[in-house]
Amino acid sequence: MSGRSAVVTGGSRGLGLLMADRLTSRGCAVTLAARDGEELERARAKLLRRQPRARVRTAVCDVREQAAVRELFASADSDCGGVDLVIANAGIIQVAPLESLRAEDFDDAMRSIFQGALHASLEALPYLRDSPGGGRLALISSVGGLLGVPHLLPYACAKAAVGTLAEGLRAETSGSGVSVTAVYPGLMRTGSHLHAEFGGAQDQEYGWFSTLAGAPLVSMNAQRAAERIVRATVRRRARLVLTPGARVADLAHGLAPATTTRLSGVAARFLPAAPAHPRGMREGKDIDPPRGPVTGTVQRAGSAMNERAADAYNERDGDTPKG
Repeated sequence: MSGRSAVVTGGSRGLGLLMADRLTSRGCAVTLAARDGEELERARAKLLRRQPRARVRTAVCDVREQAAVRELFASADSDCGGVDLVIANAGIIQVAPLESLRAEDFDDAMRSIFQGALHASLEALPYLRDSPGGGRLALISSVGGLLGVPHLLPYACAKAAVGTLAEGLRAETSGSGVSVTAVYPGLMRTGSHLHAEFGGAQDQEYGWFSTLAGAPLVSMNAQRAAERIVRATVRRRARLVLTPGARVADLAHGLAPATTTRLSGVAARFLPAAPAHPRGMREGKDIDPPRGPVTGTVQRAGSAMNERAADAYNERDGDTPKG
């Protein structure tokens, strides 16, 4: 991949930033795309501190707007002499029970996650077809795209659409020289709980999600995940499912979908109930963690590694760590 050009949407923090790091280590010129210009500059500085000779450019881009994505790829092509590899990673996470969600929340998820991946794919393909030897495209779905996860329903619906898009594009581009990789990660320690949006009983929803997202036996080291995703994309794999939990869920749903759905229903009964008067959605960074002697201790222990990841992977924008 040395000398090639890559574009990573959602590349300013978390998994996107880590995948960009893995691409620069392979000699790629990388364009980081995201909505926040200041966050992008911090991400670029982090990459250059690790690899001072890396070629990193940034582009403020809202992937929900196809015209903006079109301009993103035109500028990457002009500045880097082409586009050879694209990872569509941008998206949002909403955590709430169904009773606290509105149709607009599903629309937001579809626009940010599915339409973002769709716009990136449609605008990237002409450049990828012109790449020497054929370009590479990876779409980041999720374990939530493999089965309906309770309290993550808008996210799961949008990620399922991304997975279907990736598999369909793989078939449609067969023989063109372009490869498409569908990626289904499970929970990873990226610090994403700070930017996830929480509804319903917000503090309780934040508590369980941040605990599981950082628990070592449940979640995956994000650096290792980023390396495996980039390697699978470079090697033109059709499909990659990350974390043992995600692979078990994928296998269980494939072999016994009805039983898996019933078990999800059982799990949903242990999640926080919706309050009588929902208060909309708030980002995790604006929610105080649980303070109880048991729940607080469990949350701090489970999320400790994720809090460190938030600092390392540009998820924290000047906030002090939550204790």
